[in-house]
Amino acid sequence: MVKIQYATISETGTRKNNEDAFRMIGTSDGNRWLAVVCDGMGGHDKGEVASETVADAIVNYWRKAEDEIDSKDKVEKACLKARVALDECAFNMGHVKMGTTMVMASIEGDTVTIAHLGDSRCYLMRPAVGLLYLTKDHIRMECGWEIIDRCFFSYRPEACIPDVVQFKLKAGDRIMLCSDGLYNSMTHKILLKKMMDEKSMDEIIDAYRILCEKQCNDNYTAVLIFVV
Repeated sequence: MVKIQYATISETGTRKNNEDAFRMIGTSDGNRWLAVVCDGMGGHDKGEVASETVADAIVNYWRKAEDEIDSKDKVEKACLKARVALDECAFNMGHVKMGTTMVMASIEGDTVTIAHLGDSRCYLMRPAVGLLYLTKDHIRMECGWEIIDRCFFSYRPEACIPDVVQFKLKAGDRIMLCSDGLYNSMTHKILLKKMMDEKSMDEIIDAYRILCEKQCNDNYTAVLIFVV
């Protein structure tokens, strides 16, 4: 079993309200952890409702399925519950068209299961190796615009197809889940360098906050995890 430490940040930034949502939960024995970051989709109504609904639905499923081994099947069942919850919420609000991205990391023993939909990201770093894994954004270009083609969106079950991978963790590994507001506020090189700084996680989070305050035009959210 590995032990972890974590720090979080979620700020409104230059927007009127924060449409990001994050959750971080663990079992009492410290053997299981779940981190989720969702980013409500701009250009549509109620992004903050969509992100909160999906994040809560995934967490609720994980709590109820605590004895189920982490797997692609478990992720897909959690996503189904979240999709149904989003559709029900949209229906109750008058058939609102709303959506959210999602990235999650579930740690069970020494195994991490990473899943995502959209352009919220997971970075997995390892000492002496560097970037071990980075989620691939589900984006396509259409008429000069970036279109998120996989996400949670009301009444669009065909878009809810998560990518799922698993890795064995080692001491010293670092994981960060974040919305696009954070990684778009700095270069890829700076983000990775700060992620592996020999500083406390609170100092690293503060460094990200300073960069976002200077350069971000969006909400920004991150969950930073140290494997110790």
